[in-house]
Amino acid sequence: MKDFNLEICIDSAESALIAEKNGATRIELCGHLMIGGVTPCTGLIGMVKSLVSIPAYAIIRPRFGDFVYSDLEFEQMKRDIVTCKEHLVDGVVLGMLTPEGDLDVPRLKELIDLAGDMHLTLHRAFDVCRNPFNALEDAINLGFHTILTSGQKATAYEGRTLLKELIQKADGRIDIMPGAGVSSKNLELILQETGAKSIHLSAKTLRPSESLYKNPEVYMGLPSIDESIIYQTNGEEVKAAHNILLSF
Repeated sequence: MKDFNLEICIDSAESALIAEKNGATRIELCGHLMIGGVTPCTGLIGMVKSLVSIPAYAIIRPRFGDFVYSDLEFEQMKRDIVTCKEHLVDGVVLGMLTPEGDLDVPRLKELIDLAGDMHLTLHRAFDVCRNPFNALEDAINLGFHTILTSGQKATAYEGRTLLKELIQKADGRIDIMPGAGVSSKNLELILQETGAKSIHLSAKTLRPSESLYKNPEVYMGLPSIDESIIYQTNGEEVKAAHNILLSF
């Protein structure tokens, strides 16, 4: 494939370097991928922008959970976008829904106006919209450049039928980027069955903590999350995905 986007979502400076070295064309910059990614801290944003040369898009997501936000959370998102502009972030990844399950068009427009000429990705809030085709048209009218979606299924592989329909319906007006559960093992089939030209994956591996001691009586977050492992981008997986896209 001559023109493709290989986007790797990362939540550390180390992962950003690994992604760039092994063929990523851009990164989605997140905090805490273990909970699906939230807005990254300014320290991480600044470090990544100073270390990599490929475009970096920051997710604007104030918390874990749904995408129906309070007025205070909305204000926080606006401030985060301004901060990203100040740090010369290349794009923002955002989404907001109404309680009824539609895109929150008026408030998204406010965020998009603040973003100015940054690249705009509608994130997987799209996947919990009640009508994906209405949301597609709303996203195009709002000025989004990309929709990150699993085709409203748990994984992009499972959602490949809807992904194909969305790509056909979009007809080049917006880039439909499959994401969620994408790996080098299913990437070729997803490309074949959807016609996608952009792909999003974490390509993560689990590395053990370097801590030599752990108190078994204490945990810092959810007890279901093993705090003795660290998420990190797997360079070989990024390289494998890159090579598949090159040869497709």
